Amino acid sequence: MTGLGAVFRPQLAPERLRAVARVADEAGLEELWLWEDCFREGGISTAAAALAWTERVRVGVGLLPVPLRNVAVTAMEAATLHRMFPGRAVLGVGHGVQDWMGQVGARAESPLTLLREHLVALRALLGGERVTTKGRYVRLDDVALDWPPEQAVEVLAGATGPRSLRLAGEAADGTVLTASTAPDGVRRARRLIDEGRAAAGRSEAHRVVVYLLAATGPGADERLRDELVAEGVGDVPDLGVAGDAEAVAGAVRRLAEAGADTVVLQPTGDERDPEGFVRFAAEQVRPLVVA
Repeated sequence: MTGLGAVFRPQLAPERLRAVARVADEAGLEELWLWEDCFREGGISTAAAALAWTERVRVGVGLLPVPLRNVAVTAMEAATLHRMFPGRAVLGVGHGVQDWMGQVGARAESPLTLLREHLVALRALLGGERVTTKGRYVRLDDVALDWPPEQAVEVLAGATGPRSLRLAGEAADGTVLTASTAPDGVRRARRLIDEGRAAAGRSEAHRVVVYLLAATGPGADERLRDELVAEGVGDVPDLGVAGDAEAVAGAVRRLAEAGADTVVLQPTGDERDPEGFVRFAAEQVRPLVVA
C-alpha cells in the first residue's frame, strides 16, 4: 500500500508549523515532511516540535545537508528523536544545495565521498556500534552513542544523479526523490538503486519516497505551471499535478506504479492555506489512493 504525506514548506514562518502538524495528526495523514533549506528553518528543531505537538503522524526531515553536520551530532539528534518518539521520526540526509554549502564555507570537494562516509558512520552509530574511522571527511575515534535507538531505524538518502542513486542503494535504507522526478524517472531511479543494492549484497526492503508538486483549488493549473517554470522544469512532461482529489490521486498512483513506496504532496510556494492542503491530502486524496 502506498504511503501518503504532505510537506510543510519552510517558506512558511516556523510559528505556522504547530497548526499544520495538528491538522495532519487529527485528519489521519500518515507523514508530514519538513525541509532544512538554507537559510530558513532547522530540520531537527522543527521535527522535534512537530512530534511533541502530535500523537501519531510520522514526521520526516528531507533532507539534512551532511556538509553542515558532524556525523556524531547527526547521530545524537536522530537517536534522541527515535528514543522520545519511537517509530515516528524519519530522517534523510543528502549532499545539500552546493551553492548554499559554499555560502557557509562547507562545500566539499567530493560531495559523493562525504555522503558515503556520513551514511556508513551514521547507520553504524544508530545501530549501537562503536565506530573508529579515518575517512576523507568523516573521522571518529572510538565513538558510540550512550542512548542509541532501542530498535532498528531507517536512514534515507536524497539522490538525483546515477552515482548518488547507486550509493543510496548501497549505503542507505531508503531514497528521497525530488518533485522533479516523473514516473519514468522513478523507474530509472529504482534500477540504479537496485544496482547499488546488488553490489553491496543487500536484500532488505528499500523505501523510495517521492515528492509530488500538487496544486488544487482556484488557479491551480496556473500556479503549478508558474512553479515548474520557476524551477526550470516547465518543459519536462509528467511533472506535478493540478486539480481535484481524483486528479491528484491519479498522479499518486502513477508514481506508485513506477516504484514509489511513499508519495509526499508538495504544495506550491504560494499555497495560502497549508492547513487546508494537508486536510485535502488526508481526507480527500488518501481514500482514493487506498481504494
